[in-house]
Amino acid sequence: MEEFSLYVLDITMNSVRAGADKIGITLEEKDGMLTFSVSDNGCGMSKEQVARLSDPFYTTRKTRGVGLGVPFLTMLSEQTGGSVKIESRSEAEYPDDHGTVISASFGIDHIDFIPLGDMIGTVITLIQGSPDIDFTYDHITPAGTVHLSCAEIRAVLGDDISLGSFEVLEWIRGYLEEGYAEIKH
Repeated sequence: MEEFSLYVLDITMNSVRAGADKIGITLEEKDGMLTFSVSDNGCGMSKEQVARLSDPFYTTRKTRGVGLGVPFLTMLSEQTGGSVKIESRSEAEYPDDHGTVISASFGIDHIDFIPLGDMIGTVITLIQGSPDIDFTYDHITPAGTVHLSCAEIRAVLGDDISLGSFEVLEWIRGYLEEGYAEIKH
């Protein structure tokens, strides 16, 4: 993948597949580093599963026999001076407090840092594909923060209007574009 936003999409889709109904996506730019994290309340993973995530030939998917997302994310992170951390609590062990947090840091100014890509398109794609999930998105920069909360939008719209409807998605796109325009000045 040649854009960072595609890694965000890939990692977040793992949270969707894990049955999460609350997913937080945070990007924070600080001191020359970009720290990215996805947290969810999905089914979580056992310690053994977490330990195997660095193996490209380990995957829980049935459609293909490799799982390259985390190994590639780790490689990209480490080659820019960053690191990856994965914490997970499985539903089997922690029925009332389960889920996963994946965090990765990257040196923004490093020659191997890939372009950020279309973060707005990524957020729109996630909401369109899973409109019932409470996504929270925060991109924190020294110039300000872009914030979006599906729960907050739902509180205004009510339960009768889907966040996946064209009109709502277009409003979300405009809202995020305005937020990014404000922090670029």
